[in-house]
Amino acid sequence: MNNNYNKLHSSRSGDTPVTSFRVSNDHSNPPPPPPPSSSHRRILLISFFSILLITASTVSAVVLVHSRITTSTESHFPHNKPTQAISRACSLTLYPSLCISSLLSAPGSLSADVHDLVHISLNLTLQHLTKALYSTSQIPISQISNDPLAQSAYEDCMELLNDAVEAFSLSLFSTTATNHDVMTWLSAALTYHDTCTDGFSDVADPVKDQITAKLSDLSEMISNSLAIFSGFGGGDLPVENRRRRRLMESDEQWLAEENNGDGDFPRWVSGKDRRLLAAPISSIQADIVVAKDGSGKFKTVAEAIAAAPSSSSRRIVIYIKAGKYEEENLKVGRKKTNLMFVGDGKGITVISGGKSVYDKVTTFRTATFAGSGTGLILRDMTFENTAGPNKHQAVALRLSADHTVVFRSNVIGYQDTLYVHSNRQFFRECDIYGTIDFIFGNAAVVFQSCNIYARKPMSGQKNTITAQDRKDPNQNTGISIHACKIIATGDLQASKGSFPTYLGRPWKLYSRVVYMVSSLGDHIHPRGWLEWQGSFALDTLYYGEYMNSGPSAAVGQRVKWPGYRVITSAIEATKFTVGQFIYGSSWLPSTGVSFSAGLSTN
Repeated sequence: MNNNYNKLHSSRSGDTPVTSFRVSNDHSNPPPPPPPSSSHRRILLISFFSILLITASTVSAVVLVHSRITTSTESHFPHNKPTQAISRACSLTLYPSLCISSLLSAPGSLSADVHDLVHISLNLTLQHLTKALYSTSQIPISQISNDPLAQSAYEDCMELLNDAVEAFSLSLFSTTATNHDVMTWLSAALTYHDTCTDGFSDVADPVKDQITAKLSDLSEMISNSLAIFSGFGGGDLPVENRRRRRLMESDEQWLAEENNGDGDFPRWVSGKDRRLLAAPISSIQADIVVAKDGSGKFKTVAEAIAAAPSSSSRRIVIYIKAGKYEEENLKVGRKKTNLMFVGDGKGITVISGGKSVYDKVTTFRTATFAGSGTGLILRDMTFENTAGPNKHQAVALRLSADHTVVFRSNVIGYQDTLYVHSNRQFFRECDIYGTIDFIFGNAAVVFQSCNIYARKPMSGQKNTITAQDRKDPNQNTGISIHACKIIATGDLQASKGSFPTYLGRPWKLYSRVVYMVSSLGDHIHPRGWLEWQGSFALDTLYYGEYMNSGPSAAVGQRVKWPGYRVITSAIEATKFTVGQFIYGSSWLPSTGVSFSAGLSTN
């Protein structure tokens, strides 16, 4: 396939992209649309009852808010004019007119203060989300054409809208959530919506217009809720308050306090999980064993995932013995929580698939292994997509699970190898291989002590390591690459002059990536970073480099974009460490994977 295809049909190609997620239409005899599946019917019923539940909860919550107001009554306010509290809250948003009109429609809002408006805003958006999910689920399958891409995009939307409803429900009703948790879940909900609509970018099907109509104003409402919560619901105040108290302290004092920990993984990993991750494989007592030779309970990984309990509050260990498991589209769904997959080592236990956008599915659906269930841990394994560079987007590993840990594992592919889709993720001592945008997505993710390998791409292509898609300035997401080695594979090293490699390019408007205390090989272009298209996002992105080393660490020839900066303050750099960027609660220390919470890697 020549590079003209790559320019026209790939959102993250090696050259300047034109649109998102473009694939060719070369299937002359596509299969007929499938009959309604049991999962689709289940989604429809769940979404219907969700509307009843959420609507009831919303009414109750708004009534409770209203009953607490003891100052003015609604009769004192003109109903066509926002109160000072509404104006103040909506002034923080990107879409203030929609914010004002939606809040004015809510019972109790005219008497609410800004803190009550946080709750009202979340409730209104959850209602809107749930109705969008239900109305989308009612689209008859028969109305979707024979185009497999349209069918794939539709199924993506059903899954992603469900996930968005769950994220908002957690934000409203979790009794243990921190401000950082809520910011993470609201940020994820906006990402779920965007992935849904992105999947339809190249679909020529009437269902696209139907879904667009049903999702009208939804992205803007989620964005507004995120902004209002960030401003008045707490946002990241625990970290900010600590930072403010230390503004007059030296960087050395700051770092000494940040790194005064136990030297283990970030705080959100339990003691039991720490021990599991540190333990020799031979000593681990697995709940489920998978072996190709029949010596385990199951011969396939898919059977093990299906057999794992749903909504588990305890750690479920699935041990996958040595072998190559060629199983495409494995999925750990949202209900499969606290699963830990343990293999016999990199290159020894291999999960392999070859699906790509050439199979007329969305990039989201190409993943060899996908995980959405909270508390997912992957250890001592290889995940690969064997589609090859000529098949363009082909994901080896896609992760949307909050509190994900990937430890001592390989992720191997070419374009779009690793989809760090959403929520909080941590990678330690992993090897990641690819060519174009091979670490992409909108999680809050830290890579620590990893080897990141750029491979030789197709003729005429450029390598880009990251494509981060933070769409909204209030999302607490980004890619932090800390104490890693940025390396060229042997075939690229031999021809690196013909294939420039860049640290990243901005997929969305507020793209955010930092490289800190990492070694940059001589294959990295002196400019460091690559434009997405023209001047798009160059003044709104956040790209930073801090105290890197190696042949390409010199920053004298770097891009001069307004959003790029050479970070000189340890306080600024520390914002992107494990201890602050994905700290959340106590989830990392419990996994047992060693980590550095601060900038020091000792």
